[in-house]
Amino acid sequence: MPTKLANEIITAAIEGFESQKAQIDAQIAELRQMLSGRPAEAAVTPGPARRKRRKISAAGRARIAEAQRKRWAESKKASQPSAPKSAPKPKRKLSAAGRQAIVAAAKKRWAAKRAEAAK
Repeated sequence: MPTKLANEIITAAIEGFESQKAQIDAQIAELRQMLSGRPAEAAVTPGPARRKRRKISAAGRARIAEAQRKRWAESKKASQPSAPKSAPKPKRKLSAAGRQAIVAAAKKRWAAKRAEAAK
């Protein structure tokens, strides 16, 4: 049996099954009419075909984007505190004496570590 079916065979199979389905639906409608004694309602019909999606122009997209930017600007304006921020603190500088103290402490720690390792 071939693993790939030609498109014509598949199309013919679909048409055959659809015709069988229509016949079965008609027979079911007849039987329902016999049961209830009144005319059968129309068989379930497929819903209307879906509409194609509408395309939006570049100008339309630009208008939407601009409107959204305006909304964000209003939103951000409302959320900002009313008082302006104070100037940032000036960067702190290390004095020469402070730097020498740090270097001396580091040298002392390393000397202690080397002495410990030598033991």
